[in-house]
Amino acid sequence: MMLSVLVLLLSAFSPALAWIPVQDWESGNVTTSVDSSGQCVCHVFLPDTTFPADRVEHMQQVSKDLILEVEIQKNKMVKYLGKLVIYLEDLKQLEARLTILESSPDDYIKLDFEMLRIELREFEALVSQLKDSLNSSSPLFNSLYTEIHNMTLLVNQLETYDKSNLEVIRHQFAKLQMKLEECQKDQDIIKPDIGNCNHTGILSFSNPLVVQFNGHLSSSYVYGGWGKDSKPIRGYENLHFYGAYTSPGGVYDFYFYTNYENLLLRKNFKHVDLPTEWVGVGNNYIVHSNSIYYQHNSPFSMTKFNLTSSKYDYRVISDASASFSYAYSGSQNLDFAADETGLWVIYASDENKGKIVIAKIDEKSFGIENTWHTGVYKQSAGNAFMVCGVMYATRTVDINTEEIFYAYDTKTKQERNLSIQFKKFQESYSNLDYNPSDQKLYMYNNGYYVSYNVKFNKE
Repeated sequence: MMLSVLVLLLSAFSPALAWIPVQDWESGNVTTSVDSSGQCVCHVFLPDTTFPADRVEHMQQVSKDLILEVEIQKNKMVKYLGKLVIYLEDLKQLEARLTILESSPDDYIKLDFEMLRIELREFEALVSQLKDSLNSSSPLFNSLYTEIHNMTLLVNQLETYDKSNLEVIRHQFAKLQMKLEECQKDQDIIKPDIGNCNHTGILSFSNPLVVQFNGHLSSSYVYGGWGKDSKPIRGYENLHFYGAYTSPGGVYDFYFYTNYENLLLRKNFKHVDLPTEWVGVGNNYIVHSNSIYYQHNSPFSMTKFNLTSSKYDYRVISDASASFSYAYSGSQNLDFAADETGLWVIYASDENKGKIVIAKIDEKSFGIENTWHTGVYKQSAGNAFMVCGVMYATRTVDINTEEIFYAYDTKTKQERNLSIQFKKFQESYSNLDYNPSDQKLYMYNNGYYVSYNVKFNKE
């Protein structure tokens, strides 16, 4: 009993002794004696197999030091990774700015390029510093260096297109285009008689005048339309418009130019974004009396956006079907047209078995004034337009040639089969409209602005 008490007391003062089994105390590994001052002295003899308490203490200290070091390095990594995330975000922003410079040549200046170069150099230095700090050769860093190098090359390449020279070229190009049109008018001897219908119909067309590539300067924008206001209001006599998209399923914005030259130069434009609830479909829209007329699918209706008041309105056409489109493009169920007699919408109905119905729009009430049922299937036509109350339907002859093959006169209710051929710049097109204000035919031809002068039969 006394021995057990002694073990407990000694263990309290020396934790290492607590590991010594009691039998070692009793087997002679521990001896006791009394020194000269009467103090009890205890001698312990630890065999080699005894647990190494001193090593455990050392290991515990080393473990604490390692945990602390790991925590320090962890914090550094979090800090460096945070920087890396920031650098990657900065790189994305630089790429976005470079994309803007690449896609919007009107907006860049020499200072933009110099600032980009400086930022790219700074970015490269920061990435190098981070790589050295982490002592890493990760493929991520190689990828970053490659991106920086490629962007630097692109900046240098883009800067070779000096803006001042580009502006001069564009102005010269615009003047050349207008001279070309005048020359073509003289050559074709087409003398417009604006506003009059003293003829028996279309006789022929001029060769296509390819105005230029679309305003986005992208081959992806193959669906769209362009032209000028067919009934311009005072102060906007030369209003031109353009809209293009990568699919026929969405009509969501338009660009408006104060005149033809600004359209060519892509400057001084007004950009209109349609709200989500008013986004349209198809590409057979027109601008008439400072309002855009286009197809809306929710509900399926004809829609009007007034540029002056910024107000929207729509009307459901009870017999119009969303099942019939033109041959060249989907979703063109409602085709808007204007001529010397007013505003029209062309569609097909189930009642008319998929054949075209011509409807006259009352511009004041924005309702249907009258309808005419034709004998031509809408899906057999590439497009259609109105001239002096007569609807003309087109179709393809070959990849370079289109023809008017059918006409319906709303005044006489007479229909005719025709073959009036005209050349195309590209095989397919998504918008074709006659404009009574200049007696031209406007075509959006696979991403290109194309127009024709119309020659009428005076006999």
